[in-house]
Amino acid sequence: MAEFNYKLDDDGIATITWDVPGKSMNVLSFDALKELDAHVDTALGDDSVKGVIITSGKKDFAGGMDLNALAKLREDAGDNPAKGIFDGIMQMHGVLRKIELAGMDRKTKKGGKPIVAALPGTAAGIGFELPLACHHIIVADNPKAKIGLPEILVGLFPGGGGATRVSRKIGLMAAAPILMEGRMQTPAKMKAMGLIDEVVAADQLISAAKDWINGAKDADLVKPWDEKKYRYPGGAPYTASGLPMFVGASVMIHGKTQGVYPAAKALLGAIYEGALVPFDTALKVEARWFTKVMMTPSTTGMIRSLFLNKQALEKGAVRPKDIPDQTVKKVGILGAGMMGAGIAYVSALAGIEVVLIDASQEAADRGKAHSATILDGGIKRKKVTEEKKAAVLARITASSDYATLTGCDLIVEAVFEDPEIKAAVTKQTEAVIPEDCIFASNTSTLPISSLATASKRPEQFIGIHFFSPVHKMNLVEIIKGAQTGPRAVAKAMDYVRQIRKTPIVVNDARFFYANRCIIPYINEGMRMIHEGIEPALIENAAKLFGMPLGPLQLTDETSIDLGVKIAKATKAAMGNEYQNDEADEIAFKLFDQGRYGRKTNGGFYTYNEAGKRTGLWQGLRDNWPPMAEQPPLEDVKSRLMLAQSLEAVRALEEGVLEDIREGDVGAILGWGFAPWSGGPFSSLDLMGAANAVATCDRLAETYGERFAAPALLREMAEKGQSFYGRFGPDAKEAA
Repeated sequence: MAEFNYKLDDDGIATITWDVPGKSMNVLSFDALKELDAHVDTALGDDSVKGVIITSGKKDFAGGMDLNALAKLREDAGDNPAKGIFDGIMQMHGVLRKIELAGMDRKTKKGGKPIVAALPGTAAGIGFELPLACHHIIVADNPKAKIGLPEILVGLFPGGGGATRVSRKIGLMAAAPILMEGRMQTPAKMKAMGLIDEVVAADQLISAAKDWINGAKDADLVKPWDEKKYRYPGGAPYTASGLPMFVGASVMIHGKTQGVYPAAKALLGAIYEGALVPFDTALKVEARWFTKVMMTPSTTGMIRSLFLNKQALEKGAVRPKDIPDQTVKKVGILGAGMMGAGIAYVSALAGIEVVLIDASQEAADRGKAHSATILDGGIKRKKVTEEKKAAVLARITASSDYATLTGCDLIVEAVFEDPEIKAAVTKQTEAVIPEDCIFASNTSTLPISSLATASKRPEQFIGIHFFSPVHKMNLVEIIKGAQTGPRAVAKAMDYVRQIRKTPIVVNDARFFYANRCIIPYINEGMRMIHEGIEPALIENAAKLFGMPLGPLQLTDETSIDLGVKIAKATKAAMGNEYQNDEADEIAFKLFDQGRYGRKTNGGFYTYNEAGKRTGLWQGLRDNWPPMAEQPPLEDVKSRLMLAQSLEAVRALEEGVLEDIREGDVGAILGWGFAPWSGGPFSSLDLMGAANAVATCDRLAETYGERFAAPALLREMAEKGQSFYGRFGPDAKEAA
């Protein structure tokens, strides 16, 4: 079926409508690009056509490029994948350039046909690069519409002409938020920036496009860069005004990426080099840099985890088969503290009826007020209306009466991390809820199988671990207990998808998956302090590896007192097997001094009265003096990385993880594991199993047995295997 449809009206205006069958959002494939190219040829070759409108048959314009199509370019090219990618991107440039020139005489700049992009809603990636090649861009005044080029967020950059056109249109510094940060903007903001031309009422979109075509002159079709007198906005790189701008952009990119994101460096290279040559050559430069990024192994991992794997998990790749839809209609939330209140908010925001229970009506009301506070913030930023606020709050019933849970089809318990309290509320709740209601515990450390012993229906008992703050964190960890049944898993997954978050499913074990990987990272940072490694070296090494927060700052954010509580409970449970005295000494000493982290304005860092970090606490160096000779940076980076990655491998070995896709996506979304690498399994594949084992052997000999290579990793090194080669979805299908 066609993805672009062509229609010529009686008024001589052709409309090319993008409408991919069977999808809610248009995405571009190379087959569809050929369709578009053919329609453009038809319009330009037909003397009866005086102008063209390119629009969408959906509520939005387009969501970008089909990344599977880019992967196919590489596969189809066989032994020369770089050429396959480059040729495909140049094919795209050719079609967009044909639209831009629209049949005009290249010398006189006359005789072209006006082409207007009429966008009914969101336009992202190639969905905005295509309009940028048109002569006029009109966007419907749609409050949900976002316009932009977010490719940098998945390890790419706008390689369909976006980098070249946006930077040449508004200059490098103005373009930075769009290109280098991937910010999606409202139509009004994009108009103010000069990247779109009109914002009109939705019902006037096509008529406004026709009006512009009817009034267009030859000069209106000529882009600034096709004029002889064109000057790069703000100055080209070789000018006195432009040089500082490009140097500043380079510093800004390196400061934000620490040099580990290849797409960011490639983007700046494409803009810089492109600014030195004519426009058509600049497009070729952009295509070469884009090809280089696509051929970088870390880009493959990043795209795989942040796009393909994430999308697969959100679509239910690991959902139990043959279980009918388990859409949640009414959810009961036990505990109206920050976690419970956050769960109530995201549930109500998704249109689910919510009952928020706490021990007192006052506490329950405070929990509901949390939603009002978030919504008020949205109103202040003009992202939420008063009507929407009222509708969301109307879905939340705050109560201290368990009888109000009648009719719930899902319960999410979010009370204190105390097994006795959780057991009590489980029994109290099961006395009033329907027999087929699924009961979920939001716990971060307590075993689900143990908590399920308080339930009359353990097959309907499951763990749902949210991350704080709930309304910002995208990952939800679903934990299967020993007796958890498939319907409970399906219900939990369908609920997580309803609230627009990404689920991963793991089996029950101490700390589940996310926390069992985060804790070694935090502990390794504290062990290093105990050894006499400079705190600044620890924190900076983590960031140079690509972590958003060093282990010390992360501990301050999650709170030191929580860490102490977990350490004490773990030691009590594990007895002599517990070996973490060096890290505990650090944490306990800060705890004893009342330094609990950011919330007390004092932890590993110092803070001002406004709660802003002012520097590392001098007491760290006073209590644990740094060694005269510090270890190599690479050792510190490797220790921090492998503390997490090896734990992920052990989770896979033990069956806690059943799918490495969940391990990678969960690590990036859950605690920010070096997104550039694609996650812990992707990062080990980048190292290579043999190299990873050799590094483990060296670190284990120098720093301790905790770095000993897991048996699975050593076996893979001996067989020359990779994680995705052995455990990836393609390998599973082949098996």
